[in-house]
Amino acid sequence: MPASRHGVRVLASGDLDEFLELAHTDPVANVFAIHRARTTHLEPRWLGGEMWGRYDGGRLVAACHVGANLVPICCDADDARAFAEKALTRSRTCTTIVGPHDPVRAFWHAVADTWGRPRDTRWLQPHLVLSGEPEAPADPFVRRTDRNDMSLVYPACVAMYTEEVGVSPESGGSGDLYRARVTQLISRGWSFARFEKGRLVFKAEVACATDEVAQIQGVWVPPERRGEGWAVSGMAAVARLVQAEIAPTVSLYVNEWNEPARRAYGRVGFREAGRFSTIMF
Repeated sequence: MPASRHGVRVLASGDLDEFLELAHTDPVANVFAIHRARTTHLEPRWLGGEMWGRYDGGRLVAACHVGANLVPICCDADDARAFAEKALTRSRTCTTIVGPHDPVRAFWHAVADTWGRPRDTRWLQPHLVLSGEPEAPADPFVRRTDRNDMSLVYPACVAMYTEEVGVSPESGGSGDLYRARVTQLISRGWSFARFEKGRLVFKAEVACATDEVAQIQGVWVPPERRGEGWAVSGMAAVARLVQAEIAPTVSLYVNEWNEPARRAYGRVGFREAGRFSTIMF
Protein backbone atom coordinates (compact mmCIF):
# COMPACT_ATOMS: atom_id res chain seq x y z
CA MET A 1 0.00 0.00 0.00
CA PRO A 2 1.44 3.43 -0.94
CA ALA A 3 2.28 5.84 1.84
CA SER A 4 0.26 9.01 2.43
CA ARG A 5 1.77 12.43 1.95
CA HIS A 6 3.04 12.20 5.52
CA GLY A 7 4.76 8.86 4.90
CA VAL A 8 2.05 6.78 6.61
CA ARG A 9 0.95 3.37 5.32
CA VAL A 10 -0.60 0.18 6.64
CA LEU A 11 1.99 -2.37 7.71
CA ALA A 12 1.77 -6.04 6.70
CA SER A 13 3.41 -9.31 7.71
CA GLY A 14 6.44 -8.52 5.55
CA ASP A 15 7.09 -5.49 7.78
CA LEU A 16 7.13 -7.49 11.01
CA ASP A 17 10.89 -7.58 11.56
CA GLU A 18 11.26 -3.86 10.89
CA PHE A 19 8.35 -3.10 13.21
CA LEU A 20 9.78 -5.22 16.01
CA GLU A 21 13.16 -3.53 15.66
CA LEU A 22 11.45 -0.16 16.08
CA ALA A 23 9.26 -1.24 19.01
CA HIS A 24 12.19 -2.81 20.84
CA THR A 25 13.82 0.59 21.20
CA ASP A 26 11.49 0.84 24.23
CA PRO A 27 10.38 -2.71 25.08
CA VAL A 28 8.71 -1.68 28.34
CA ALA A 29 6.48 1.09 26.98
CA ASN A 30 5.76 -0.95 23.84
CA VAL A 31 5.04 -4.33 25.43
CA PHE A 32 1.41 -4.29 24.21
CA ALA A 33 2.42 -3.50 20.64
CA ILE A 34 5.20 -6.11 20.57
CA HIS A 35 2.86 -8.74 22.02
CA ARG A 36 0.19 -7.92 19.44
CA ALA A 37 2.66 -7.92 16.56
CA ARG A 38 4.15 -11.27 17.49
CA THR A 39 0.79 -12.96 18.00
CA THR A 40 -0.83 -11.55 14.83
CA HIS A 41 2.16 -11.07 12.48
CA LEU A 42 0.49 -7.72 11.69
CA GLU A 43 -2.31 -9.44 9.78
CA PRO A 44 -5.42 -7.20 9.98
CA ARG A 45 -7.81 -10.14 10.41
CA TRP A 46 -5.95 -11.19 13.57
CA LEU A 47 -5.24 -7.65 14.77
CA GLY A 48 -8.92 -6.75 14.53
CA GLY A 49 -7.67 -3.57 12.92
CA GLU A 50 -4.45 -2.30 11.38
CA MET A 51 -0.90 -1.35 12.31
CA TRP A 52 0.16 1.89 10.65
CA GLY A 53 3.76 2.87 10.06
CA ARG A 54 5.33 6.23 9.32
CA TYR A 55 8.41 6.32 7.11
CA ASP A 56 11.12 8.91 6.68
CA GLY A 57 13.69 8.37 3.94
CA GLY A 58 12.52 4.79 3.52
CA ARG A 59 13.01 4.00 7.23
CA LEU A 60 10.21 3.13 9.66
CA VAL A 61 10.32 5.79 12.38
CA ALA A 62 6.97 5.43 14.19
CA ALA A 63 3.88 3.24 14.29
CA CYS A 64 0.31 3.23 15.53
CA HIS A 65 -1.89 0.28 16.52
CA VAL A 66 -5.42 0.99 15.29
CA GLY A 67 -8.03 -1.41 16.62
CA ALA A 68 -10.31 -1.32 19.66
CA ASN A 69 -7.28 0.35 21.26
CA LEU A 70 -5.43 3.07 19.38
CA VAL A 71 -1.83 3.05 20.63
CA PRO A 72 0.98 5.31 19.38
CA ILE A 73 4.36 3.54 19.22
CA CYS A 74 7.70 5.39 19.29
CA CYS A 75 5.92 8.60 18.28
CA ASP A 76 6.90 12.18 18.71
CA ALA A 77 4.30 14.94 18.34
CA ASP A 78 4.78 15.21 14.55
CA ASP A 79 4.32 11.45 14.13
CA ALA A 80 1.17 11.54 16.24
CA ARG A 81 -0.29 14.36 14.15
CA ALA A 82 0.51 12.46 10.94
CA PHE A 83 -1.34 9.41 12.25
CA ALA A 84 -4.21 11.66 13.33
CA GLU A 85 -4.52 13.02 9.79
CA LYS A 86 -4.86 9.48 8.46
CA ALA A 87 -7.33 8.60 11.22
CA LEU A 88 -9.54 11.52 10.18
CA THR A 89 -9.97 10.01 6.69
CA ARG A 90 -12.12 7.25 8.20
CA SER A 91 -14.67 6.71 10.93
CA ARG A 92 -13.44 6.25 14.48
CA THR A 93 -13.20 2.54 15.30
CA CYS A 94 -11.33 2.66 18.60
CA THR A 95 -12.96 2.77 22.01
CA THR A 96 -9.74 3.79 23.75
CA ILE A 97 -6.66 5.87 22.94
CA VAL A 98 -3.83 4.89 25.26
CA GLY A 99 -0.07 5.25 25.40
CA PRO A 100 2.72 7.63 26.42
CA HIS A 101 1.31 10.99 27.38
CA ASP A 102 2.93 13.31 24.82
CA PRO A 103 1.90 11.48 21.61
CA VAL A 104 -1.57 10.72 22.99
CA ARG A 105 -2.05 14.41 23.75
CA ALA A 106 -0.81 15.47 20.30
CA PHE A 107 -3.03 12.90 18.57
CA TRP A 108 -6.08 13.90 20.60
CA HIS A 109 -5.64 17.61 19.96
CA ALA A 110 -5.65 16.85 16.22
CA VAL A 111 -8.84 14.75 16.23
CA ALA A 112 -10.85 16.15 19.15
CA ASP A 113 -13.03 18.51 17.12
CA THR A 114 -14.11 15.66 14.84
CA TRP A 115 -14.25 12.70 17.19
CA GLY A 116 -16.37 14.44 19.81
CA ARG A 117 -16.41 14.37 23.57
CA PRO A 118 -14.90 11.25 25.15
CA ARG A 119 -16.58 9.43 28.03
CA ASP A 120 -13.50 9.89 30.20
CA THR A 121 -9.95 11.23 29.98
CA ARG A 122 -7.11 10.22 32.27
CA TRP A 123 -3.98 12.26 31.79
CA LEU A 124 -0.55 11.69 33.36
CA GLN A 125 -1.05 8.11 34.62
CA PRO A 126 2.21 6.94 36.26
CA HIS A 127 3.77 4.10 34.25
CA LEU A 128 5.52 1.89 36.80
CA VAL A 129 8.24 -0.73 36.38
CA LEU A 130 9.73 -3.41 38.62
CA SER A 131 12.97 -4.94 37.34
CA GLY A 132 14.52 -6.33 40.50
CA GLU A 133 13.05 -8.50 43.22
CA PRO A 134 9.95 -7.23 45.04
CA GLU A 135 10.76 -5.27 48.17
CA ALA A 136 7.74 -6.49 50.17
CA PRO A 137 6.99 -9.96 51.52
CA ALA A 138 4.95 -12.06 49.09
CA ASP A 139 1.68 -13.73 50.06
CA PRO A 140 2.46 -17.46 49.78
CA PHE A 141 -1.18 -18.28 49.05
CA VAL A 142 -1.47 -16.23 45.85
CA ARG A 143 -1.62 -18.68 42.96
CA ARG A 144 -2.56 -19.06 39.34
CA THR A 145 -6.28 -19.55 38.91
CA ASP A 146 -7.88 -22.36 36.95
CA ARG A 147 -11.28 -23.03 35.42
CA ASN A 148 -12.59 -24.29 38.75
CA ASP A 149 -12.13 -20.75 40.11
CA MET A 150 -14.25 -19.12 37.39
CA SER A 151 -17.30 -18.64 39.62
CA LEU A 152 -15.22 -16.40 41.89
CA VAL A 153 -12.78 -14.87 39.41
CA TYR A 154 -15.28 -13.76 36.78
CA PRO A 155 -17.52 -11.67 39.10
CA ALA A 156 -14.37 -10.06 40.54
CA CYS A 157 -13.19 -9.17 37.03
CA VAL A 158 -16.59 -7.64 36.22
CA ALA A 159 -16.57 -5.67 39.48
CA MET A 160 -13.02 -4.39 38.90
CA TYR A 161 -13.72 -3.36 35.31
CA THR A 162 -16.96 -1.59 36.25
CA GLU A 163 -15.28 0.27 39.10
CA GLU A 164 -12.25 1.23 37.00
CA VAL A 165 -13.86 2.07 33.66
CA GLY A 166 -17.28 3.27 34.78
CA VAL A 167 -19.36 0.84 32.72
CA SER A 168 -19.90 -2.89 32.98
CA PRO A 169 -17.96 -5.10 30.52
CA GLU A 170 -21.24 -6.98 30.07
CA SER A 171 -23.12 -3.93 28.81
CA GLY A 172 -24.41 -3.92 25.25
CA GLY A 173 -24.46 -7.70 25.06
CA SER A 174 -20.68 -8.04 25.52
CA GLY A 175 -20.82 -10.50 28.38
CA ASP A 176 -19.87 -13.53 26.30
CA LEU A 177 -16.83 -11.76 24.83
CA TYR A 178 -15.65 -10.63 28.23
CA ARG A 179 -16.12 -14.07 29.73
CA ALA A 180 -14.10 -15.50 26.85
CA ARG A 181 -11.30 -13.02 27.58
CA VAL A 182 -11.21 -13.97 31.27
CA THR A 183 -11.21 -17.67 30.31
CA GLN A 184 -8.34 -17.03 27.90
CA LEU A 185 -6.24 -15.36 30.62
CA ILE A 186 -6.88 -18.27 32.99
CA SER A 187 -5.96 -20.78 30.28
CA ARG A 188 -2.69 -18.95 29.56
CA GLY A 189 -1.72 -18.98 33.21
CA TRP A 190 -2.00 -15.19 33.31
CA SER A 191 -4.64 -14.93 36.04
CA PHE A 192 -3.64 -14.84 39.73
CA ALA A 193 -5.69 -14.67 42.91
CA ARG A 194 -5.75 -15.18 46.67
CA PHE A 195 -8.76 -16.93 48.21
CA GLU A 196 -9.76 -16.96 51.86
CA LYS A 197 -12.59 -19.13 53.20
CA GLY A 198 -14.11 -19.52 49.76
CA ARG A 199 -13.92 -15.83 48.88
CA LEU A 200 -11.57 -13.96 46.55
CA VAL A 201 -9.64 -11.28 48.44
CA PHE A 202 -7.08 -10.25 45.77
CA LYS A 203 -6.64 -10.70 42.04
CA ALA A 204 -4.50 -9.50 39.15
CA GLU A 205 -3.81 -10.56 35.57
CA VAL A 206 -1.08 -10.28 32.98
CA ALA A 207 -2.55 -8.25 30.13
CA CYS A 208 0.26 -8.86 27.63
CA ALA A 209 3.82 -10.10 27.69
CA THR A 210 7.03 -10.59 25.76
CA ASP A 211 10.17 -12.48 26.73
CA GLU A 212 11.36 -9.26 28.38
CA VAL A 213 8.32 -7.56 29.93
CA ALA A 214 4.92 -8.49 31.35
CA GLN A 215 2.26 -5.82 31.86
CA ILE A 216 -0.13 -6.28 34.78
CA GLN A 217 -3.79 -5.27 34.71
CA GLY A 218 -6.91 -5.76 36.79
CA VAL A 219 -5.40 -5.45 40.26
CA TRP A 220 -8.37 -5.58 42.63
CA VAL A 221 -9.29 -6.13 46.26
CA PRO A 222 -12.97 -6.25 47.32
CA PRO A 223 -13.97 -2.91 48.89
CA GLU A 224 -14.74 -4.49 52.26
CA ARG A 225 -11.20 -5.98 52.46
CA ARG A 226 -9.23 -2.90 51.48
CA GLY A 227 -6.71 -1.44 53.91
CA GLU A 228 -5.62 -4.90 55.12
CA GLY A 229 -2.47 -5.15 53.00
CA TRP A 230 -3.74 -7.61 50.41
CA ALA A 231 -2.60 -5.46 47.46
CA VAL A 232 0.99 -5.19 48.70
CA SER A 233 1.54 -8.85 49.54
CA GLY A 234 -0.53 -9.96 46.54
CA MET A 235 1.37 -7.84 44.05
CA ALA A 236 4.68 -8.96 45.53
CA ALA A 237 3.58 -12.56 44.99
CA VAL A 238 2.34 -11.91 41.44
CA ALA A 239 5.59 -10.12 40.58
CA ARG A 240 7.67 -13.06 41.83
CA LEU A 241 5.60 -15.59 39.88
CA VAL A 242 5.68 -13.49 36.72
CA GLN A 243 9.42 -12.83 36.93
CA ALA A 244 10.16 -16.51 37.48
CA GLU A 245 7.95 -17.88 34.73
CA ILE A 246 6.90 -15.19 32.22
CA ALA A 247 9.24 -12.17 32.00
CA PRO A 248 11.94 -10.58 34.19
CA THR A 249 10.47 -7.07 34.11
CA VAL A 250 6.96 -6.25 35.34
CA SER A 251 5.10 -3.07 34.42
CA LEU A 252 1.71 -1.43 34.91
CA TYR A 253 0.12 1.98 34.79
CA VAL A 254 -2.16 3.49 37.41
CA ASN A 255 -4.44 6.50 37.69
CA GLU A 256 -2.64 9.54 39.08
CA TRP A 257 -5.36 10.13 41.67
CA ASN A 258 -5.28 6.55 43.03
CA GLU A 259 -2.98 7.25 45.95
CA PRO A 260 -3.65 3.98 47.84
CA ALA A 261 -2.70 1.92 44.79
CA ARG A 262 0.38 4.04 44.11
CA ARG A 263 1.54 3.63 47.70
CA ALA A 264 1.01 -0.13 47.51
CA TYR A 265 2.97 -0.46 44.27
CA GLY A 266 5.74 1.71 45.72
CA ARG A 267 6.04 -0.59 48.73
CA VAL A 268 6.42 -3.54 46.37
CA GLY A 269 9.27 -1.74 44.59
CA PHE A 270 7.65 -0.37 41.44
CA ARG A 271 9.23 2.86 40.24
CA GLU A 272 7.87 5.45 37.82
CA ALA A 273 9.32 5.24 34.31
CA GLY A 274 7.06 7.76 32.58
CA ARG A 275 3.48 8.90 32.20
CA PHE A 276 0.69 7.37 30.12
CA SER A 277 -2.67 8.85 29.15
CA THR A 278 -5.98 7.15 28.40
CA ILE A 279 -8.98 8.53 26.54
CA MET A 280 -12.15 6.43 26.58
CA PHE A 281 -15.26 6.68 24.38
